[in-house]
Amino acid sequence: MKHDADMPVDATVYVCPMHPHIRQTKPGRCPECGMNLVPEGQAKQVGHVHHSPAGHTSTDLSHHSAHQHGQQRASQDPAAQTGLEDAAGASSTLYTCPMHPEIRRDHPGNCPKCGMTLEPVMPDLEADENPELVDFQRRFWWTLPLTVLVTLLAMLGHRLQWFEMGTQSWIELVLSLPVVLWAGWPFFERGGQSIVNRSPNMWTLIGLGTGAAFVYSVVATVAPQLFPASFQAMGRVAVYFEAAVVIISLTLLGQVLELKARSQTSAAIKSLLGLAPKTARRIDEQGQENDVPLSHVHVGDLLRVRPGEKVPVDGVVVEGRSAVDEAMLTGEPIPVVKNPGDKLIGATMNTSGALVMRSERVGSATMLAQIVQMVAQAQRSRAPMQRMADQVAGYFVLAVVGIAILTLLAWGLFGPEPRWVYGLVNAVAVLIIACPCALGLATPMSIMVATGRGATGGVLFRDAAAIENLRKVDTLIVDKTGTLTEGRPVFERIVPAAGQTEDEVLRLAASLDQGSEHPLADAIVRAARERGLELLKPQDFESGSGIGVRGRVGDRQLALGNTVLMAQAGVSVDALNQQAEALRAQGASVMYLAADGQLLGLLAVSDPVKASTPEALASLHAAGLRIVMATGDGMTTARAVGKRLGIDEVHGEVKPADKLALVSKLQAEGRVVAMAGDGINDAPALAKADVGIAMGTGTDVAMNSAQLTLVKGDLRGISIARGLSEDTVANMKQNLLFAFLYNALGIPIAAGLLYPFTGWLLSPMIAALAMSLSSASVIANALRLRKR
Repeated sequence: MKHDADMPVDATVYVCPMHPHIRQTKPGRCPECGMNLVPEGQAKQVGHVHHSPAGHTSTDLSHHSAHQHGQQRASQDPAAQTGLEDAAGASSTLYTCPMHPEIRRDHPGNCPKCGMTLEPVMPDLEADENPELVDFQRRFWWTLPLTVLVTLLAMLGHRLQWFEMGTQSWIELVLSLPVVLWAGWPFFERGGQSIVNRSPNMWTLIGLGTGAAFVYSVVATVAPQLFPASFQAMGRVAVYFEAAVVIISLTLLGQVLELKARSQTSAAIKSLLGLAPKTARRIDEQGQENDVPLSHVHVGDLLRVRPGEKVPVDGVVVEGRSAVDEAMLTGEPIPVVKNPGDKLIGATMNTSGALVMRSERVGSATMLAQIVQMVAQAQRSRAPMQRMADQVAGYFVLAVVGIAILTLLAWGLFGPEPRWVYGLVNAVAVLIIACPCALGLATPMSIMVATGRGATGGVLFRDAAAIENLRKVDTLIVDKTGTLTEGRPVFERIVPAAGQTEDEVLRLAASLDQGSEHPLADAIVRAARERGLELLKPQDFESGSGIGVRGRVGDRQLALGNTVLMAQAGVSVDALNQQAEALRAQGASVMYLAADGQLLGLLAVSDPVKASTPEALASLHAAGLRIVMATGDGMTTARAVGKRLGIDEVHGEVKPADKLALVSKLQAEGRVVAMAGDGINDAPALAKADVGIAMGTGTDVAMNSAQLTLVKGDLRGISIARGLSEDTVANMKQNLLFAFLYNALGIPIAAGLLYPFTGWLLSPMIAALAMSLSSASVIANALRLRKR
């Protein structure tokens, strides 16, 4: 795949999962619902969700099975069959700029905007040390002795009189050539590119400053007769080779320190990549066990996980019982007991018993691979705050060049003798000390560190804007099933209508629900099978998003769903209304079953509230957030759950469009809204909200539409993410303030404005040291976020 300088060329057609008629050739958001557009192949898989029963409650009604989606992705995506290393490796062939993530290329090089070396989008766990770091270290150490010699000659040569002064200038020239033309060549190359690309940056200033000092000194050495007598000092025309070489050496040192510090920001991704085991123990059809590379594991394979081994891929326990430590991905320190039927996450640690599992997601479809991709994407995104810094930096460089020229002219025309020498030295100092490196690094470093820190705690930010906006949220809309509750409903009871039996009502409902992977449907089907009922295959199955499902079982036309679906079917539910309200008051979800326009009965399914939900909501209330619940359940059920959890506002029997409208309504009232959900029906609202929050236990479509994903599906992660958001924004402001103050104070001193009052002048060498230290201080401040 070929990429131009600013954007990868991608022939893929992107469509909206909810509005397939929306099609374009680039990623983006749907203009109708705000969802992220996805590649056409993935949209077809998502479209399959609409054929599952959607009508029981809320997002739950069209909740898409992670197992089914993972199988489809793994079978259709070749990268998914190659293991995590290959999935990550595909991305590592792309290179991007740390300061301008919109720049992407399929080969190494320099950023056309800022001149920084492009880095792999995805760090390579097996890669050697950063080649740029190795190169700069070599250039620095090989030329440092020459820099020291030139500096000693400049400072002590005229006192010790080792050489005649004209000869000393030639010696300094010879010693300076390797430093300037070899060690400093990358800086001049980047400075030249900035001029060609009309993108002035820090390398423009460094190139102009060191180039001016060196060229002036070369001419003064080779043709001193061209200069007036005022340029003479101690028997020769004053030269500034030492300024040029010291600036280059200090800049190299600053780059080495910066590259080492930047490498720490990718430590989170590398640590995640390192979690994946290299092999898996596969059980073949004859029961024989063999260790195979992870890339050879396919969906449906049986794998044995022995005590002390890592789970190789995502899957489900088939046999055995053990406690699995999921802390490295979810942040939960207590191992989770796994029994047959429970889900396993790849790269987690099996602590005690032996397990046999069936693989469900491999390669790029695994939770670990998706986390790595999301962290990498977030680290390369740009915060809205950075736009101001970028705009300022561009004009700032031009202003600095203008100030340097004015400094040269002012000293040359009005300063003391040797006026033009003073002018040149001070102009070079202005160019060097004003390098906007610290300004450019101020926000990207904070974002990279914060996203890595969040990932280690099970909080995944999609982009920098989410980090910046989360702290502003004052209203949180939450779905019920899978968000407030476990998302694993338990069948409660059947209330048959007059003349019907419990078993017949359950048999028909379960037969219709067989085509669904929805948690509520699964509870009904499981209850029917436990009773030994014979189920029939449904025909002409269709879902009414948010209200229920229809289909034919045998010779009977069935409808299963809430009161809205029954009203559409012309079925009265008054006969069972009293029983339904009593069940809803206990927090159960109620579904009515009708056949050929006649009410057959109702089914009640309950979904336990997560143990962590009350604590999470209390924490969010304490932070000043208003909590709003929007669910497809009936109002009685919704109010019962809302009252138990102390929720401020409750909305029941809402469809996906209603959730989207609720978000819009609250935003129109001036509220900053976050939406938390886990299903495809939540996706439009997640995309519309100021910050969409997806449960990691939910569907891929929800995670693709959200700006924040909680890997564990625990709402307590919102408080963690909000605290990290506040700390990160404060850190960015500190960095920006320091960068602006540094330049605001440094430029006047370098220009010599204090000279008439104090006699102070700033040597270009000191300016170079200050410039390097300013960048290092910004990075050091950003790295403090790792200890939050």
